[in-house]
Amino acid sequence: MTRGGHRRRTEPPAPLERDDLALLALVAQGLTVEAVGRRMLLSERTVRRRLRTVCSALEVATPIEAVVWAVRRDLI
Repeated sequence: MTRGGHRRRTEPPAPLERDDLALLALVAQGLTVEAVGRRMLLSERTVRRRLRTVCSALEVATPIEAVVWAVRRDLI
């Protein structure tokens, strides 16, 4: 366990695709779901679904946690 009582992951999370990292980079810039969709030529619904998929793959609860995960690993 780490400080704060959180368990450390014993296996690395699923690797992210280039598009997933681009999505997280736009979220990190503070863009809304609508703005991210416009930039990536996706519907808002698709952006939300992809964010949920990324969060699930990284085993985090929110897109912000996913952004933090990527930033800490110098991926975005």
